[in-house]
Amino acid sequence: MSVQTAISERRSIRAYKDTPVEEEKLQQVLEAARLSPSARNRQEWKFVVVRDRDILAKLAEAAPSGRFLIQAPVTIVAVATEGEYVMSCGQLAGTVDSSIALAYLILQAHELGLGTCWLGGYSEESVKQILGIAAEARIVAITPLGYPAEAPEAKPRKPLAEIVSYERYQ
Repeated sequence: MSVQTAISERRSIRAYKDTPVEEEKLQQVLEAARLSPSARNRQEWKFVVVRDRDILAKLAEAAPSGRFLIQAPVTIVAVATEGEYVMSCGQLAGTVDSSIALAYLILQAHELGLGTCWLGGYSEESVKQILGIAAEARIVAITPLGYPAEAPEAKPRKPLAEIVSYERYQ
């Protein structure tokens, strides 16, 4: 599968089969995240892999928009470990870099036939408490990982003419 195909065919999956994710595939998606670029190659991220059903239930409670987390055999929590490094452009490197890494992970998962759904609606403090994450770290996003039990249609996207300008912002 080409990168373009993965980008155009990937969907947010909110229903999962009760089929375990093979360890080899899990390692492949984690490796894709590991290989992603980061500011000054600092790689200030961690990925918490959760398979325990009790912990998944607690995460689903901490993410009201992600109650379906309990369906997936795996959930991955992307954590920015360094919350203070600001790039010269003014952006927090940890949040940007963790987002890039998770995007790589999601595309790799799609290529392997696995579904994901980027979740940003959660109680950060609850997730930190559930997973024992340090106060100074930031939860960037959560994604379930598993075999899709649905095939959603593509959602409409704005045309390029509405989101791209050349030479000057318009």
